[in-house]
Amino acid sequence: MVLLIRGRNMCLLIATRNPGKLREYESLLNGCGCELVNLQAYPEIDVEETGSTFEENARLKAIACAQTSGLLALADDSGLEVDALGGAPGVYSARYAGPGASDATRVQKLLAELQPVPPGKRTARFRCVIALAWPDGRCETFDGTCEGEVAFEPKGMNGFGYDPIFYMPEHGKAMAELPEEFKNRISHRARAMALAYARLRELDADSR
Repeated sequence: MVLLIRGRNMCLLIATRNPGKLREYESLLNGCGCELVNLQAYPEIDVEETGSTFEENARLKAIACAQTSGLLALADDSGLEVDALGGAPGVYSARYAGPGASDATRVQKLLAELQPVPPGKRTARFRCVIALAWPDGRCETFDGTCEGEVAFEPKGMNGFGYDPIFYMPEHGKAMAELPEEFKNRISHRARAMALAYARLRELDADSR
């Protein structure tokens, strides 16, 4: 899905096909004075994530959206990095169990691979890189991380992807057990978006 945000002085194109991400962005952008509009006018925007890092993939998507649409564009790439797996699944988080696999299938595959790894050795982090691109090819990136560990079983319903097995010791709960409003203040995407949002506010101020 590709969406357009219209504000008083600025249009921002956001690229996502993930309904969970979309819900988070709607919350993170709440109160920014922008209108969220479905953009079916750009069905040709379909960027293959060929980068080897989150930053490369985010930049690829944002620049392609900006140059195709002629609008300021925002895209992200994010995933889970597990230390015991050498940083995997990383950029392959959404494709970890193969094309079209469900969140539950990906979670079960990861738990199976970590089955012999004991408590204290299951450290992990969610990472998100947001890229903001202009039609002329300029691009800026913003990075956010959230530290935790992989639990032994899924818990909670307030999330998507690997949220049910991402345990956060400082909160004593899996990310999917946290209230959505609180999660959207401390998540990797929220931290990256806070930096990107500050930049958007600067652009909005400059355009007045």
